[in-house]
Amino acid sequence: MDRDGPGAILVGIDGSTPSMRAAAYAVGMARRQHCRLIAVYVRSLPSSLLPLADTGGTATVTTIDAQDAVERELREAFQEYLPALGVEAELVIRTGDAFAELIAAAGEARADAVIVGRSAGLLHRIAGSLAVKLVRCGRWPVTVVP
Repeated sequence: MDRDGPGAILVGIDGSTPSMRAAAYAVGMARRQHCRLIAVYVRSLPSSLLPLADTGGTATVTTIDAQDAVERELREAFQEYLPALGVEAELVIRTGDAFAELIAAAGEARADAVIVGRSAGLLHRIAGSLAVKLVRCGRWPVTVVP
């Protein structure tokens, strides 16, 4: 049977308020469209954190601990809330550059749409926000949730 509408929606999450709003939006969209939801959390590579660690590695350890905590919270939220929402969903944890990993995950999942939260950092003004990079990539419709 042919389907009308998306088969999979991918949402990038990192535990921030905008990304959690994006996740809520994506859950609603997946439920209304009767499609799969793939939530992707991308952890930073420890090697990319090393130049920031002038303190004998404590900054790297703190960042890794923070990423572990975010991952635990996301896994718990998935187990606690998603079953009641009636959405087929999967949480994917990846490590690397957020842009590259989201593109790879979207390709592997054959995502029909990508949803991300608005960038909350100042660095995006210099390097460009993740959302802008995804839009410029031009492979999927990209929704940016404030």
